[in-house]
Amino acid sequence: MKEQNKIPYKIYLEENEMPKQYYNVRADMKKKPAPLLNPGTLEPMTAEELSGVFCEELVKQELDDTTAYFDIPEEVQDFYKMYRPSPLVRAYCLEEKLQTPAKIYYKFEGNNTSGSHKLNSAITQAYYAKKQGLRGVTTETGAGQWGTALSMACAYLGLDCDVYMVKVSYEQKPFRREVMRTYGANVTPSPSDTTEVGKKILAEHPGTTGSLGCAISEAVEAATSREGYRYVLGSVLSQVLLHQSVIGLEAKTAMDKYGIKPDVIIGCAGGGSNLGGLISPFMGEKLRGEQDYQFIAVEPASCPSLTRGKYVYDFCDTGMVCPLAKMYTLGSGFIPSANHAGGLRYHGMSSIVSELYDQGLIEARSVEQTEVFKAAEEFARVEGILPAPESSHAIKVAIDEALKCKETGEEKTILFGLTGTGYFDLKAYENYNNGTMGDYIPTDEELQKGLAGVPNFPGNEIK
Repeated sequence: MKEQNKIPYKIYLEENEMPKQYYNVRADMKKKPAPLLNPGTLEPMTAEELSGVFCEELVKQELDDTTAYFDIPEEVQDFYKMYRPSPLVRAYCLEEKLQTPAKIYYKFEGNNTSGSHKLNSAITQAYYAKKQGLRGVTTETGAGQWGTALSMACAYLGLDCDVYMVKVSYEQKPFRREVMRTYGANVTPSPSDTTEVGKKILAEHPGTTGSLGCAISEAVEAATSREGYRYVLGSVLSQVLLHQSVIGLEAKTAMDKYGIKPDVIIGCAGGGSNLGGLISPFMGEKLRGEQDYQFIAVEPASCPSLTRGKYVYDFCDTGMVCPLAKMYTLGSGFIPSANHAGGLRYHGMSSIVSELYDQGLIEARSVEQTEVFKAAEEFARVEGILPAPESSHAIKVAIDEALKCKETGEEKTILFGLTGTGYFDLKAYENYNNGTMGDYIPTDEELQKGLAGVPNFPGNEIK
């Protein structure tokens, strides 16, 4: 195999090389992401308004787009030592299988019980909730990785944890649900009849399989209707991308140790947390004019917010109880098909990722489900890890880019985020192996139904 003696299979950082601060990419963006708006006044949300929903310290992080670095609390650093640093892996076997001159690396975030990168932000958000003296937190989860991570963090810190899990994933992934319950979380399929907004959604959409937008609405209502609780979110918000910057910071430090510079950096994109976390320090260099990279966001063709959505202010949730965010969106009322990449079924995209995409600093591609699972199996058979469906979107495009190098003879270096494992997604693999998995691409008419619900006010017209 190529260069085995030069670059290890797995590159780990030493403890003294671990990030001590999070990196805020907004500090280096000349054009900042648009602020969250109060849906009633259409004015930027204040810290006081947001503090009714989110923890106070997290609100400060959410609103700060000028501070480049935030210290990682010492207790969080200690928690990270249980599973970080995560390995940067050279995919020698995949390179050999593809017979490509490309060099392929992946940052593997699945080496913890939650099975994904979500734990990086879950422990930080739970820490600030505990520090504020709260009793507990509420949240939503799609495929279940975020709910699992938050339940672990809350168990560690002695907090209550209420999780509203998108109904289709609740039914498809019962074992993920049971891991959450093992860590003490209360898990409810969403939409449910336990909240007023859930009852409304069920009345309007009988038999719906749910969406992340629905689950967010229920979790927010559950938090704001009880004393001593706050809502926490596993993606989309700027604070989450800030916490996830540990992924990119570790990856960059590991690559710098061996003089490696990636040409192409690829991440799956649902709400934007892992993509934003992986690319942040590299994007910072690009924004400062120090280096140049190609960034690719990969999303499912069944929920194509970047590639077919509109860049406007929209509600972050289906029940329209959250602030308005300017983002690439399919409309808060869009209910995606019941695809197996549950973590990529959100109707919108992070304001940071959306702004970078709108500026042409990030590319976006949408891929179909069967092609994603074909890439997942090819990867699993040579690299020995069963990848999550979400991660497999990045694998698919990494393979595509490596095969392009095979055609052209270019020796590009490719880095992608392997966000987690797929051992709770075996029903999906069964469907693929049995040939019963299908592809679904929404029509323009179906997308228009969702976009019809985008708030209509001056300057927010859909073009």
